[in-house]
Amino acid sequence: MKSRLAWLITFCLIIFLAVPTMVIGQKESIEKNPVVLLKTSLGDIQIELFAKDAPLTVANFIGLAEGAKAFTDPVSKELVKRPFYDNLIFHRVIKDFMIQGGCPLGSGQGGPGYKFGDEIDAKGLGLDKLMAVDPEKGPHPYLAIRSQADFQRAILAPLFKSLNIKSQEDMDKRKGEVEAKMKTMTVQEAFENMGYKYSDKGSAYPLKRGVLAMANAGPNTNGSQFFINLADTPWLSGKHTVFGKVIKGMDVVDKIGRIEVGKGSRPLKDVKIISIRKVQKK
Repeated sequence: MKSRLAWLITFCLIIFLAVPTMVIGQKESIEKNPVVLLKTSLGDIQIELFAKDAPLTVANFIGLAEGAKAFTDPVSKELVKRPFYDNLIFHRVIKDFMIQGGCPLGSGQGGPGYKFGDEIDAKGLGLDKLMAVDPEKGPHPYLAIRSQADFQRAILAPLFKSLNIKSQEDMDKRKGEVEAKMKTMTVQEAFENMGYKYSDKGSAYPLKRGVLAMANAGPNTNGSQFFINLADTPWLSGKHTVFGKVIKGMDVVDKIGRIEVGKGSRPLKDVKIISIRKVQKK
């Protein structure tokens, strides 16, 4: 009996001492975000990545950067593994807006040969509190509506689709329902009607100066292209996953942002991404 009791005490003591160590280790791994060094032909930029809030996006970015993730070579069309971003350029630079890179073609039309979903917390960004259409002010600026055609594209067509309205007859029968929806629709709901999907586990970081975000061609079309903000861009809220921020080298980002550009906002002189690698923490 004594022997068994002593064994139980010893076992419990081991578990008691081990559990806090495991919990602390897990907490530290979450709190310590990875940092990458983005080396460019104009200088170095250090970026902290939000691994907890955008895990898929961060894993994709690091995997491509370090050559661990396979992608389709744009020339050979074969599946390959190598550091994706090495020697690519910042193909789009808009002063006082952003710098964009990550296109293997250097045109803004290329990617890794696959697409993946957004990781955005719309409620965390407050999009559920903003009315899509204000009776006095009109459509919310985040919806980028400048004409009747834009209103049809961004509001009406997606709303009709969400309500399964397919004809004028359907519209006539459900006119009251449509009008009621229009009065209560939030910006979040308008975006969801367009196809955006949100999660309270996603990134709720606002699009401020210095953040790193995914460039895309609409809902859930992320691949390899990214941009770094030169200024706050709140009108992009809910459309782009913010997955990092510059912690050192914002002067380099600004230097790239001031470079002379030509057609399509492409720099006249190439600004190269030499490499992107994870910084080994001491």
